[in-house]
Amino acid sequence: MMLRIPQVLSEQQLGEFRQVLLQARWMDGRTTAGHQAIRVKDNLQLPVDAPEAKALGQVILQALERNPLFVSAALPKKILTPRFNCYQGGQSYGAHVDNAVSGEQGERMRTDLSATLFLSAPGEYDGGELLVDDTYGSHSVKLAAGDLILYPASSLHRVTPVTRGARIAAFFWIQSMVRDDAERSLLFQLDNSVQQLNRELGGGHASCVQLAGVYHNLLRRWAEV
Repeated sequence: MMLRIPQVLSEQQLGEFRQVLLQARWMDGRTTAGHQAIRVKDNLQLPVDAPEAKALGQVILQALERNPLFVSAALPKKILTPRFNCYQGGQSYGAHVDNAVSGEQGERMRTDLSATLFLSAPGEYDGGELLVDDTYGSHSVKLAAGDLILYPASSLHRVTPVTRGARIAAFFWIQSMVRDDAERSLLFQLDNSVQQLNRELGGGHASCVQLAGVYHNLLRRWAEV
């Protein structure tokens, strides 16, 4: 399941991010690539331990905790601290699949979901589309600043060359309480339906209560906590 999550960051937060990132010291992104990704990765990246990366990453994590759409879709168990990259001057990232296990400072986690949070407005750069392949074909993603795309980490994906301007984004991975994408998608659809019925019929309606029970019993069956 791919899902756009709008306005994860406010306009004020985006302005603050821009000021910090314009003054940050970027490094060659290939220094963090594995033996296969290094062949196709060409971008800039903030060092993971840079003070700017840590501070901005915490702002994103706090915003995600308050975002009901993200929580419903991802059912997060662990979220890797967000990282930041920049593409400019023809830079791109060829087709690749993210590592199945990632982590930092000795803590390892399974990467069930990948997320890209766009920090540059689409009009600020040409190219830079995130292309994600699934069973239904290739999907091109280029979102407004502050919007996030969530997709299975098992997906083959790439970033097209940026031919004008700079594409700056945050990226990170999530280990979900429900590792199976199909099960997670069903729970998300059911949760949305329950919420819609609550708005239309009222939270005390018998059907709403019954369907909420089905949701939680399925989550109880599938969740790993």
